[in-house]
Amino acid sequence: MKKSDLIFSTILLPVDYLMLILSSIFVYYLRFAALTELRPVIYEIPFGQFFLTIIFVALIWLGVFALTGLYALGERRHFSQEFGKIFLASTVGIMLIVLFIFFNGIYFSSRFIILACWIMAIVFVSLGRISVHLIQLLSYKRGKGLEPILVFGKGKISEEITQNIKTNSGLGYKILDNPLTIDELLTKWQDQAHNITQIIQANPNLEQDQALKLIDFCNEHQITLKYIPNVFGTLFSNIKTETFCGLPIISIKRTALEGWGRVIKRFIDIILSSLSLIILSPFFIIIAILIKLNSKGPVFVKLKRVGGRGRKFKLYKFRSMVNNAEILKKDLMKYNERTGPLFKMKNDPRVTTIGRFIRRYSIDELPQLFNVLRGEMSLVGPRPHEPEEVENYQKHHKQLLILKPGITGFAQISGRSTLSFEEEVELDIYYIENWSLSLDLQILLKTIPVVLSARDAA
Repeated sequence: MKKSDLIFSTILLPVDYLMLILSSIFVYYLRFAALTELRPVIYEIPFGQFFLTIIFVALIWLGVFALTGLYALGERRHFSQEFGKIFLASTVGIMLIVLFIFFNGIYFSSRFIILACWIMAIVFVSLGRISVHLIQLLSYKRGKGLEPILVFGKGKISEEITQNIKTNSGLGYKILDNPLTIDELLTKWQDQAHNITQIIQANPNLEQDQALKLIDFCNEHQITLKYIPNVFGTLFSNIKTETFCGLPIISIKRTALEGWGRVIKRFIDIILSSLSLIILSPFFIIIAILIKLNSKGPVFVKLKRVGGRGRKFKLYKFRSMVNNAEILKKDLMKYNERTGPLFKMKNDPRVTTIGRFIRRYSIDELPQLFNVLRGEMSLVGPRPHEPEEVENYQKHHKQLLILKPGITGFAQISGRSTLSFEEEVELDIYYIENWSLSLDLQILLKTIPVVLSARDAA
């Protein structure tokens, strides 16, 4: 990890703590000074007592921030990715406060403070981190804190890396040299190796003897070595080194979702699907009446789908087609507009009038919340496919069956029906291999504007 990155990552801890305290003081001022005319104060919390409580609570929130990966070292930070984690951590933090008040039977006179502290914490912490990011980028542009790096190898990949580093000062690197062979490296840099902190080996097809010499050079001079993997190396993104019978062994994980991550994801699925079903129940009744008035047949349909580990289940949807839609599908296969095993037809004659509306805004998929509650699906995951589609899968397609399918997913927010089957597969596999709670949150948040805009709906 670059020294500058380590310094700025360390700075984030006190900055976040300060911003949490400032956001709480700002909320206190709003409630007990600025908004007293709009909402009279019944019971004012003494500022000293409030401040001492905030100092303690903010420390707990920092622990929640750490658990969500906001202080992970060795990763290049992007605020667009951090915001999702800030939102998630702040939400968990405020939920812990609410649960503490509830289970301890404490009387708390201001619901406004709870809600405002949640919102202001997100705003203030985000502003603090943006400021740190800007200071870091400014220092890089002035040539301060740049890490000296050497790109090894020749070819298109080496040229691309070198050009990106030279044109993008925000990466925090400065190019020292680009030796084409190990002999050039040893000849020129053997006595100046202390000036190199990192070498990127940009030739994925480097011969083994050359690679061993490069590794020896880096080990001898305590230089970090990074390399572009060959085709075999890119097949696996989740690997773990462990011991087995006293021997070092590398295990290839099928997905990043395992252990406590799986437990937390299931817990969130249960809570959010339950709340959504309760809140949307009046809306369900209205849609059910409209479907009944529009055409004959049941309100809900149960469709065969394949879930995690290849398990088959019944997927619930609001009926958007005529009653004998599956029978008519065989005659429409010649009009299929998608490549691969999926069937898509933009102006499908089987779709009813109300069906076009609920499909346009993905309302027909809301009953899948029952599938989430039953544990057959998740809120976020790969697209659920039909058994007939799965039968036509190629080998690499079957990786989609590692996780439970989701109501929404990477493909749904990245093009929906406009994507080819292979593009959809690539996005879902990326999600499977790079799962995180913050990624789930980002997908859920991005789903809302995509659905409301009816963008790329089939």
